[in-house]
Amino acid sequence: MTSERLESTSARPGHATTPPVPGASLLPDPSTRLVDAFRVVAKRMAGLPVVNPVLAVEAVGFAPWQGHWLGVLLTPWFMNLVVTPRDPSLWQPLPPGAKRSYDFPAGQYEFIGAQDELAGQFLMCSLFSPLLQFDDHETARLVAQLARDALFDVENAEHPVMPVANLSPAVATADSAPGPLESLEASLAAPQSKRDFLRGRWAGTDRGNRG
Repeated sequence: MTSERLESTSARPGHATTPPVPGASLLPDPSTRLVDAFRVVAKRMAGLPVVNPVLAVEAVGFAPWQGHWLGVLLTPWFMNLVVTPRDPSLWQPLPPGAKRSYDFPAGQYEFIGAQDELAGQFLMCSLFSPLLQFDDHETARLVAQLARDALFDVENAEHPVMPVANLSPAVATADSAPGPLESLEASLAAPQSKRDFLRGRWAGTDRGNRG
């Protein structure tokens, strides 16, 4: 397995932080190629239990980043961050199944190499799979866009929590300690942050698998 860490210095979604090499032939937005490729796959997967029939294949928010294209690929069975080449001179091929980590303001994310006859080479990082919790395509598209934007928000980075000493801890009682039902209701009622979208949490449960 190969591993490479590329640091993002931009806090603005879609901002190209690495200038293209002069004279390089830049590759176009991969959205059409990705959609065409995965629509073919979607036809083969139709009717499977992991497929949400209300969702369609869509490429969301693809924009230049670090000399590459970065966006979210939405299908009826997964929502993945996707990186594809933009400046060929900056692209480092990764064999299918091999892994590489990228650094964003929101943290480090692991991508897996992939290749398709129509889409070409690309890297994917899983956000949601499957997508059975979505009731309509519009909501899934919104979550995809929020997830991409959240990558560039440092507030979404995971920070270690330091323990706080309590020299006089209160004794928990049956009246003060929440039971399992109360805890579940509190989790479902809690507002979702961009970090929740990015980490694949939906309605208080962790349904995603990064990388």
